Amino acid sequence: MQVFSEQSLAFLAVPKTGTTALELALRPYADIAFSKQRKHITAQRFHNQIAPFLKSAFGLTLERMAVIRDPEDQIRSWYKYRTRTRLEDREAATDTMSFNDFVRDVIRDDPPAHARVGSQFRFLTSARRAVLVHHLFAYEDQPLLLRFLEDRFGEPVEPGRKNVSPPVEAPLDPDLRARLRTARAAEFALYDRVADAGGHLRTSIG
Repeated sequence: MQVFSEQSLAFLAVPKTGTTALELALRPYADIAFSKQRKHITAQRFHNQIAPFLKSAFGLTLERMAVIRDPEDQIRSWYKYRTRTRLEDREAATDTMSFNDFVRDVIRDDPPAHARVGSQFRFLTSARRAVLVHHLFAYEDQPLLLRFLEDRFGEPVEPGRKNVSPPVEAPLDPDLRARLRTARAAEFALYDRVADAGGHLRTSIG
């Protein structure tokens, strides 16, 4: 997560949505930057704890932005990332399983360690299922996101390629795709809202 006081903006880092490269590109502008375990502060926690602190301590009222990725592709990115031989926690490695098997584990009621990937929907919403960011961008439309940042920061923002998952074949059977969409219906619906909005969903936060 990064805070930019001059731009009245906070960037919330949804996992596996290209946040590492974008944060590195934006780092020179950031007044506050959380990293490591605190990098992925959820929208709910920001809304309840960070935003009130920034307002009371510094008089900052910030718009919030984040990126959402097609849920199947985001899960596929987790699968590819966890096949890396450098992964220290071997219980979380996916080297010996197919993507079909990984998805089956992800949608279980109690996923094993390697399939605990969180939820973009839960990351971005309140307990009442309200979106808690003002600007939500589709990962797949990078030019739109970068135009927004250029307008906000007054100059081009050019992220490089960082933390890229290794190339791994990861097809998904149609029946499992349907089961995944059912199991994560809210997340797919939110992503579809962003897509229907042209790749940039604008919301108001009460």
